[in-house]
This record gives sequence, structure tokens and C-alpha cells, in this order.
Amino acid sequence: MYRIIGLDIGSSTIKAGILDLDSGAVTDLTREAFPERIAGLPSHHFEVDPDEVVRRVAGLIHRLATAAPDIDSIFCCGQMGGVLLCNQKLRPLTNYLSWRDQRTTLPNDSGLTTLESLRNRWTDSMFEVIGSELKPGSATSLLFWLQQRRQLPDQATPVTLGDYVVSKLCGVPLQMERTQTIGMLNLRTGDWYHEAFAHLHLEDLHWPQLTTTDHAAGTMVIAGRSLSIYPVVGDQQAALRGIDLQPHELSVNLSTGAQVSQITATFQPAQCQSRSWFHGQFLNTITHIPAGRSLNVLESLLTELARRAGLHIEDSWNLIAQAVSQSEGGGLRSDLSFFAGALGCEGRIEGITTENLTVGNLFQSAFDFMADSCLTCSQRLNPQPAWHQLAVSGGLVQSFPTLRQKLQDRFRLPFREVAEQEETLLGLLKIAREMLRLH
Repeated sequence: MYRIIGLDIGSSTIKAGILDLDSGAVTDLTREAFPERIAGLPSHHFEVDPDEVVRRVAGLIHRLATAAPDIDSIFCCGQMGGVLLCNQKLRPLTNYLSWRDQRTTLPNDSGLTTLESLRNRWTDSMFEVIGSELKPGSATSLLFWLQQRRQLPDQATPVTLGDYVVSKLCGVPLQMERTQTIGMLNLRTGDWYHEAFAHLHLEDLHWPQLTTTDHAAGTMVIAGRSLSIYPVVGDQQAALRGIDLQPHELSVNLSTGAQVSQITATFQPAQCQSRSWFHGQFLNTITHIPAGRSLNVLESLLTELARRAGLHIEDSWNLIAQAVSQSEGGGLRSDLSFFAGALGCEGRIEGITTENLTVGNLFQSAFDFMADSCLTCSQRLNPQPAWHQLAVSGGLVQSFPTLRQKLQDRFRLPFREVAEQEETLLGLLKIAREMLRLH
């Protein structure tokens, strides 16, 4: 029996478990809340104390390592986007600026947002080669925001939160695994995109060493035992490894947000985001498609009066599912773009009559929108689909058979449904199984 620790540094929960490489089992699942955002900052800022994250991660590892004295390796994944700046002695020069930070969406004195100003400095070819990645909480946009306000520390190294955690735990120089480098890598050369950085006056930053999971990043010592920690991979890629996504498949994930993704053997830019995958391959993806987070807005509206009356509706989601199963939509139309994402930021409900505004019809229209959105976004990945099967994951498909049927009606392809709940940890297990047996 060969076991390791799997660690997922998420944005709401940090979770870890013991991964059995022989049986494929995930056991002893342990969770720790991710630290709260730092109080007292402007409303659009979302910053977190990175050393508090290190403390909580170290506590989880200590608990699991103590319970399993045979373990000698740790594989990790972490949230993508966001950034913090450190010096060469691993002292943080900023807080962790989260991927949830929205400061880059605010207009400056010229009326442009940071995102708009940044995009204007890049040519179309630059934007394509960097993966068409430009989000409010992306590392590059946050660094540019700091640079514009002369708040960029001298001689600083930008790094993701997970990479900082590993470097602190092991006391090794900062490094970044390629799946974490979204919006920073020249995907044609495989190196940092220094030319694009120069256009943003970020050329004086010290970029960390690029690495892969082929070798451990370093070791940490617990009660006299040395544990090898491998570089942090992106949580999206870990989850897709967890569901065994294949090149002939289209991944459709429907959970808090939705995303569609396809593995490509070579860099194939399209109307989507392009990211590094494993073994020199790439991932074409569209993220931030409206899904569960927007459904929560509807559910919150429907239960608001009860809450105001001090009442609690048991199993509201089961009641919604029952209403949907007894409804046909009634001509109601919804756009769930209540938050900025792949399909805009102006949600709406249309076609309302005195007869059709019911809970069932409302959620039927919401599921129609979600299925249509996944199909539309998949066509941006590749107008001539190169996939022959859907790999469908995420809790919403299991919870709502109506949504599953709508996806099947739109795509009309074989359908592989993945019911796994710990996709990221399973992905780490499969990465570890491959790497450790290679060595």
C-alpha cells in the first residue's frame, strides 16, 4: 500500500486527504476554512493574509502525517489567478490579492478600467499567445493595477498563493508549475511572456522558476520525518484529471460556475481561454459560465419573504426540483448573467405573463439558458467539434435530471456522467500515481 497526502488550497475551504495510490481511495478527508478577507479595505479589494494560509495548511498536513506515519509525499493543487509579491527571502511584500478581487473593473481618471487600459497596450497577437486570459482577478491585471499606482514593490517576485505556501513550508526558492501560469506564459515558446510584460512596465519583476510535477519542489520536516512536497498544479486541471478527461471528449462542468474544456495536443488558439495542460499539451476552456451561483440568486429571492417572517423552508431545492419536473417552461426566458462572466453581466427574465410566472417555469427557463450557454461556448472552443463524447461533471447535473436531459438534447452525443465529488483530490492521486511510478 502506497499512500500520499493530497492537498487542495481552495478559496472557501482548504481540504486534504490521504490518497491510496494502489486502491484509488480517498480517506481521512479533513477541511479547514480558508481565511476571511482582510477587513477595512475598499469594497472592491479582496486580500488575504498569506501567512495565515500557510499556518492552516501546515496544521492540516501535521494532522494527516501524524495519523499516517507511512506517508512521505504531498501533492497539491490550488486556486488559479490572484497574486502576491515576495522578496528573495520569502517575505511577503503584499497580501494575497485574490482572484475574487474586483479593483481592476473600476474606471480611472480617463474613464477606462484597468482591464481596458491593459488590453489596449497588447496587440491582438500578444493577447492570443498569452492565452486570451484577462479577468478582473488575474495576476497580470492586478500587477498592472499596482504598477499604474506606483505601488509595485522593488525587486519583487510575483507568485500564486499555493506556490508561496509550498516555498514557505519547504524553505526553497519560489517556483511556479506551468498549469498555474494562466495569462502570464507565452504559450508558443513555453517561457514567461517578457515582451507582453514590458508593454505593461512590469519588466523589472523577478519571475519565479518554471517547473513541472516531475520532481518535488522541496521537503518539509514533521516530527523528524521528511515529506516531499510537489509543485502546486491548477485546481481546474487537477479536477479534469480527476474525471479522466480524454482528448476526444468535451468536458462540461456544472457547479457553482460552469465551464467547457477540451485538451489539445498543440496550442490551438480560438475564441476562448488557452492554458497549459500536462505533458506539453494545452487546454482550451471557457470559464465563468453562469450556473449554481446564479441559481442561488433565484432561490434566495423565492425564500426571502419566509426568512423575513422568521421561517425556514426545509429542502427548498427539493421543492424546486419537484416544481421543475411538473413544468414545461411556459414561454418564460431567463439570462442568468447576474455576475460578470463569459456571457456578459446583465441578467434578465423575459416573457412574463400572469399565467407563466411560477417556480417550475422559472427554473425550467434557467436550465434552458445553462444548456444553451454550454453549447454556445463549446462552439467557441471549436466551431467544428473535435470531440465525440461529453464528460459531464458537477453536482447540478446529479441534482436536476431536467438539466441533464436539456444537455443531451442540445449536444446529441454520447454522455459520460461523472458522479465523483472529490475531483481535485482524485486528480492529484492520478498525477502522483504517474509521477512516483515513473521514478
